[in-house]
Formats: sequence, C-alpha cells, structure tokens
Amino acid sequence: MEKILVLDFGGQYNQLIARRVRECSVYCEVKPYTTPISEIREFGPIGMIFTGGPNSVYDEDAPHADPELFRLGVPILGICYGCQLLAHHLGGSVVAAQSDAAREYGKTETFFDTSCRLFKGLPERGVTWMSHGDYMERVPEGFELKAHSAACPNVAICDETRGFYGVQFHPEVNHTEHGTDMIRNFLYEVCGAHGDWTMGDYKETAVRSIREKVGGGKVLLALSGGVDSSVAAALVAEAVGSQLTCVFVDHGLMRLNEGDEVEAAFRKWDINFVRANAEDVFLSKLAGVTEPERKRKIIGEEFIRVFEAEAKKIGAVDYLVQGTIYPDVIESGSGKAGAAVIKSHHNVGGLPDYVDFKEIIEPLRMLFKDEVRQLGRELGLPEYLVSRQPFPGPGLAIRIIGEITKEKADLLRLADFIFRDEVAKAGLERTMDQYFAVLTNMRSVGVMGDGRTYDYTLALRSVTTSDFMTADWTRIPYDVLDRVSVRIVNEVPHINRIVYDITSKPPATIEWE
Repeated sequence: MEKILVLDFGGQYNQLIARRVRECSVYCEVKPYTTPISEIREFGPIGMIFTGGPNSVYDEDAPHADPELFRLGVPILGICYGCQLLAHHLGGSVVAAQSDAAREYGKTETFFDTSCRLFKGLPERGVTWMSHGDYMERVPEGFELKAHSAACPNVAICDETRGFYGVQFHPEVNHTEHGTDMIRNFLYEVCGAHGDWTMGDYKETAVRSIREKVGGGKVLLALSGGVDSSVAAALVAEAVGSQLTCVFVDHGLMRLNEGDEVEAAFRKWDINFVRANAEDVFLSKLAGVTEPERKRKIIGEEFIRVFEAEAKKIGAVDYLVQGTIYPDVIESGSGKAGAAVIKSHHNVGGLPDYVDFKEIIEPLRMLFKDEVRQLGRELGLPEYLVSRQPFPGPGLAIRIIGEITKEKADLLRLADFIFRDEVAKAGLERTMDQYFAVLTNMRSVGVMGDGRTYDYTLALRSVTTSDFMTADWTRIPYDVLDRVSVRIVNEVPHINRIVYDITSKPPATIEWE
C-alpha cells in the first residue's frame, strides 16, 4: 500500500492535511517531527508533508527536521512553517518580515506558474489562505520561485529535480481555491501515487487481521449506538461472528426508536447481542439533579456499573473492543508534535479496570470519521445508523434543561423526532451538520383552543460546520420552521412555544449543556 507521511511540527491543521490526502485515495499517517528516522524508513512513505506550526525556524527552541529526511530520496511538500524549514535546512534564509506588507494573513490573491507540477492544470491566479509573519529572504540553491502575491515574491518554491516543494499558504483549508487539487498533484504528479486506499480494501484487510489476532478467543464490546462503536462492532462481527458479545446499555435517554434501530441493525450477524434496558435505574439516579456536569458524571458512572454487571455474567474474555478513531489518537497526544494534548479521550490511554480481559482491540484507530461512515456502508450497516449525527454520550439528559423526568424525556423524544422528520422531508439533512431540539426549563403563557396554557418552551438548534470547533447557525427556510412549530404544538403535549437558536459558536457552544 502506498503511504504518505505527514510530519507534524505543531500545526493546527495536521488532521486536515491527512484527511485531504486520504480523500485523494492515498493512505497517510500523522507522526510527530521527533519520529526516529529508522521508524520513518520502516514506514516506507512515497512522499512526506511537513505541516505548519507556530514557531519561527530561526528561534533557538524551534522544532527542526532531521537532516536525514532530505536524503531519503522521496518528495517533500512543506506547508507554511514546513516551507520555511525546507529553506532553512537547505541553504536558504528565513527572517522576520520587516514590514506589514510582507506579513500575510487570511485570503490573499496569488499568482501561479502552472508549468510547476504542483500547479499543473490549475488557473494562473486564485485565492490562498495565508498565515505567516516570517519571510524567505533567500531561497536555497536549485529552487525556483513558482508563485507570488502582491506582497510576497516567493509564495511557492520548488526543486523539481529532487521533488522538494514549499508553499507559504495552506492548501488543505477550504479557503484556498484548488487547494485539494494542489495536494492531489503532489501525490500523483510528484510522488507517483496510483490511489490504492479504499474502504473496501481496508475492510478486507481489517477483517483478516482481526480474525488472525483473535483466533478462537472471546471478544467483548460496549455498544453505545453511536457511529464509531457500531462500525467497530460490525467489523469485528464480520471477522469473528459468534465469538463477539455486544453489550448495548440503553439508558432510556436516546432518541425516538433509536434503541430498537440499533438492535435491528445487528440481526444480520450471528453475535451475542445483549440489550440492558436500564431506563428506570438511570432516571432514579438522575432524580432531582439539575447541574449539567453532575448529570454527565452520574450517567458515565452508571453506564460503567451496568456494563460491568452484564460483563460479569459473561466471565473472562480475551479481547475488549473500543471505538477509538484517528482524531482521538491525534488529539490525545499520540500523533501530536511534542505530545501536546488538546483534550483527553475516554477511549485513549487508559484501559478500563472493571472487565476481566487480556488485550484491547481498536479496529478504527487509524480512520477519520468520514472514513468510519464509509466503512459502515461497506459492512452493510443501514444508512440511518451510518449517517447518524453526533449524539452526546449522556443523550437527551443534556438537552433537557433542569431536572430530568421520564415525562420530559418522552416529550423531547417526540419533539426532536418531528424536527428531524420535517428536515428530512424538506431534503435538508445534508445542509446541516447537527440539529436537535432542547426542552428548556422555562414555561410561558399560551392559548390553545379557548383555554389558557402555561407550558414548556422548546428550542430548536441547527448548525453548519466543517470541524465542530466553530459553527454557524443554519438558515433553515421559514416554511420548514413553520411546519415544525405547527406539528410540535399540535402533536406534543405540554409544549406551547417554539424558539430557534440563532447563535453561532463562538460565543455559544453547539449543545446547550
């Protein structure tokens, strides 16, 4: 299999670079710049990409590339800081920009020499996304200038003989026009890739690997019903069938019919599917609790207790499966330059101590979310499960403001279903990245029929986003909002007012709690 190595020098877009490469049907991994050269040789990349980063290459404590990287005989693409690393290590000079004109941030009109393989077949001018305060005062011998802007004469440099390319802008972000085409050119025109990375091939390889590893052993998986755990379960089921036990903890705070849909999705495999219906237990533990973090903690702890109780019935197992995916690994420090931790993930770094098992299996560890969804389709999981939107582990508990009761959960379940149903009927699902209803703790006066009501206010929330780090509220057509509102107040008892949240992230978060 052809591989590209993305060496991380502290850039904020390292995941995005890897995703763009894989979108071009070429496999890649992100590794820290400190990765030993022996490990890189063993990895065997057909090309390397140096990421951006917050440092200046001339600083004493700046991260640097091992000089041996330039002698491996494979092409290199340096992006922003990575471009300046090329210049710095190969005989050029990088200095702080001496004028505001030489510093470039944001969208910048850029002019390209399309005789360069990196820009082959692209327009001669376009918009790129810049973010640099340093300047290549002198480019290394053997390099030519292949792109410029009004402020910067050396926006892109290359040594076509050695296959070394550097760009001051970020081709991986959407703001750069034809950025993915530039990355594709690097992969196919420069590195000679053929594009052998497909989910179909990955599925077959992963199934064989799991089958060989497990042998005749017993496997246990905690199934949440989310995309990651469901695809992991399907992949292991495909590999070892009846040797797998899936414990699905239904805490009674899922969306309408969701528990039944999850159970139905796994009937095609000969596995031991255990559904622990624990709604009463969870609701009793949550009674009277209003603080959001306390809700989360209670649900997390109770999930472990219920899962542990079911696992004890099974006895010792050989393998425990977790639905860890690649962003979890990178964000938890495993692929991050200097092992900086963005956030800790429950699936990474710590093994549960409440199950008797010998080893852990993480079959999705090297996949991005969109790849996980595609793998689910390859495995034959239904689209309603594969394309399921992000859903918080505590479920509806953090979409009910204030105390949680079964009545409130049932109201919200039905209202949320109506919202999603009308969005689907309007064909808008793919224009929204996350949408849901929130049952507020506010009551207001209303009039229904000839009577006065004093009932709950329901909030609708929908956002569009590419990374969930920032998000914009969705401009849902008024006629769709109108149908949603009319249906909810007519079909759901004790709700007499509907509001729509038009706050972006930041300053708001996507969820309300």
